[in-house]
Amino acid sequence: MILDLHTHSVKSDDGRAKVENYCQWIKAKEIPIDGFVLTEHRQYDFESDYSSLEKKYNLLILKGSEVETEYGHVLIFGVTKMLTTKLDFSRIDLTLRDVIHWSKACSAVAVPCHPGRPKVGMFAHTDRLGIPEGVEIVETLNGGSRDEEDKVAIENARSLEYKGIGGSDSHIVSHIGRCATIFTEEIRSMEVLVKELKKGNFEPISLRNRLK
Repeated sequence: MILDLHTHSVKSDDGRAKVENYCQWIKAKEIPIDGFVLTEHRQYDFESDYSSLEKKYNLLILKGSEVETEYGHVLIFGVTKMLTTKLDFSRIDLTLRDVIHWSKACSAVAVPCHPGRPKVGMFAHTDRLGIPEGVEIVETLNGGSRDEEDKVAIENARSLEYKGIGGSDSHIVSHIGRCATIFTEEIRSMEVLVKELKKGNFEPISLRNRLK
């Protein structure tokens, strides 16, 4: 099963894509993904219900978050109300240590994203801040990153024995599915996604050449 684990809709302040437009684009362009996760910036969208779109387009639509830390941006999968009481997602000065700690405590998974990117990527800060404790997965393929940025992510993840995921980091409709993650098991809920991430049963894939 193939999922794009990093997307943004108009719910994000810099997103320009409506969720249904994502679904229409995936089907019209025959993008080989089975669904996507909406990881809106500095928030968790408790209100939106995309179940009707899931049925209409036969796609899995899940929700996560992207938060900001001193090590750069971090995706969180498995967000609960309890977790949002422990972390103020709207802050831009969260500590990666707290994000990892409270995510684990609340049965969620924290994944530093586009870690090879300057300023907002984890590996741009490790020389100054050191290698953070508790990281197990990073996003090694990002649809919005340059090749050299993904190379930094891949090489560092390999040396530190991190698992890697892939996501498009799409903010506009035509960018969805550029990178994704393939799972060995079927995913039908966020609970199962979190379980499989913790088990390590996945690999990042690039679909850029297919989409050209």
